[in-house]
Amino acid sequence: MSLTPDDVKAIARLARLSIAEQDIPAYAKNLSNILEFVAQLDKVDTAAVQPMAHPLDMSQRLREDAVTEQVDRERYQQNAPETEAGLYLVPKVVE
Repeated sequence: MSLTPDDVKAIARLARLSIAEQDIPAYAKNLSNILEFVAQLDKVDTAAVQPMAHPLDMSQRLREDAVTEQVDRERYQQNAPETEAGLYLVPKVVE
């Protein structure tokens, strides 16, 4: 598929891109090459190919799920203007 300069201008307008007039032929050639490559990939028969999430068959290394930090609520709430029962009190903004 070969794109015309008008096609490139339309794509640039839709993408809200500013392209200099002298760069339009190069963009048309590059975008046409990309579309031709996608069309070439589309012709490949992938019916027998299993879908995969990762090209390597391996499991994710996981770390031990352990608590590494203690929360000191009283110390954190010392700077708050108002607290009650461990909660921050804020002014009502919705009636």
